[in-house]
Amino acid sequence: QVRLVESGGGLVQAGGSLRLSCAASGSIFSIAFMAWYRQGPGKQREVVAILDTRGSTAYLGSVKGRFTISADNANNTAYLQMNSLKPEDTAVYYCNFRVQLTRESTWSEYWGQGTQVTVSS
Repeated sequence: QVRLVESGGGLVQAGGSLRLSCAASGSIFSIAFMAWYRQGPGKQREVVAILDTRGSTAYLGSVKGRFTISADNANNTAYLQMNSLKPEDTAVYYCNFRVQLTRESTWSEYWGQGTQVTVSS
């Protein structure tokens, strides 16, 4: 079984920075992509950033140029560096990995428990 554990959330003033981490535990054969989602108060969950195994990235339009997704593939850990934070970035942030547990297994998706990011104005 794979478990994703997030850390790094907190309270920050507008203009500040935070770095989120998501570490996967358990036996993983391959990871197709790592992603960060967020869900703000009264809003639907939305994808913030995606990083695939080729190193290609994609970002939500409103965070381009401010957020950076990266990974430590040797340790199955994803990061989200968030700079120039705005109050509208306030949300619970979730990591999401699409993984293959063995060479023969199908692909499965796993989610972290969520970490709260609050940006004060």
